[in-house]
Amino acid sequence: MRKWLVCTLAIMLSVAAFTPATYASGVRVSVDGRNVQFLDEHPYVDQRSNLTMVPLAFISDKLGAATEWDGELKQITISLNRDTVILVIGDHHALVNGKRVDFEGAAVLKNGRTMVPLRFISEALHANVEWQPKHKLVSIMSSVGNVPKGTWIWDTHIIKQDQEKMISFAKMKGVTSIYLQVNRDIDSTIYEDFIRKAKREGILVEALEGRPEWVYKSGQEDIQKFIEWVKTYNSSVGPEASFTGLHFDIEPYALDEWTKVNKVILESWMDNLRLIEKETKGSGLQITMDVPYWLNTVHVPGTNYSMSAWLLEKFDCLVIMNYRNHALGDNGIVENAQDMLREASTLKKKIVIAVETVKSKEGPRVSFYSMSNEVMEKELQSAHNKLTHYASYAGFAIHDFKGWQDMK
Repeated sequence: MRKWLVCTLAIMLSVAAFTPATYASGVRVSVDGRNVQFLDEHPYVDQRSNLTMVPLAFISDKLGAATEWDGELKQITISLNRDTVILVIGDHHALVNGKRVDFEGAAVLKNGRTMVPLRFISEALHANVEWQPKHKLVSIMSSVGNVPKGTWIWDTHIIKQDQEKMISFAKMKGVTSIYLQVNRDIDSTIYEDFIRKAKREGILVEALEGRPEWVYKSGQEDIQKFIEWVKTYNSSVGPEASFTGLHFDIEPYALDEWTKVNKVILESWMDNLRLIEKETKGSGLQITMDVPYWLNTVHVPGTNYSMSAWLLEKFDCLVIMNYRNHALGDNGIVENAQDMLREASTLKKKIVIAVETVKSKEGPRVSFYSMSNEVMEKELQSAHNKLTHYASYAGFAIHDFKGWQDMK
């Protein structure tokens, strides 16, 4: 999954106008509740336009936005997911996604640094900004539209057709990672073509596989074959067409034995997870596991240590299947995610929060199925606003691609 870099870009970019009485030394900036330290050129308020100006490096280094500087044209290009802003030093207008937009003030060169107007850029990138005059603080909250998102593709055959349409939809929705199930009956050139196109749009592709039976010793052969297939494929193509990671969806709790002989299932699962760790060591592949949001309540046999912490110690990221269609309140997305986010923050690992769009038999509050995309975006924004202060929080994942496409 791409670095968190893509995740918060809009965050940084927003800032409201300030009064001329606000001086450079007094301006503070926070992004998603975290104070930003400026080690070089500090933000300041332009006395003519009353706009808060920040160094371009703040956008790239601190917020992860892609920035380009054309010295000959004195032109700045800022890109975040589906949004692109182009400014020229001294101009009072910019191109926002190809359309001219006029604004007060301009990008300037100051002490050898390029300074850009945060208010204008934040609006272009959909970030929410609040000016707190009492504290001389610009509080920036990123839009969920600019938060990294993943999605599952289970029917691999669909990449044999309409690749451009699929990738266009993914880009429009801010997808940064696709979890693509590996079907070895599909020619590897199909994967190569799809991954190459996705990466050109800033979307990484992880090889997806797994089933509940993979907790048994008899599943070890299939696990090894999957890992070996991905390694062999990656070695046969260039980095622009390779899988960036392995994504396992095993879910042993779907087995009848989970409740009958839980200790036996857990120990067998752990043995196979150790095998995955061993077989992928030094491969350069990021290893991600799908787990239920309640896994922290399950303990490693014979200990008080949670299974979720045990997994976080071994692998790069957990996608927690936090299937609820409401962000706040009892048994909501936020409440269910917090314990594992705390664990991951302590262990310096990442957690992706997954929600459901497919019809569910588990009750009316589980899936966004039959709801509109706008309703889901609103709930995700509410969850994002509460979860963003966790260092481990790495965005959302939407299950699954087809269900998402079919939403109103």
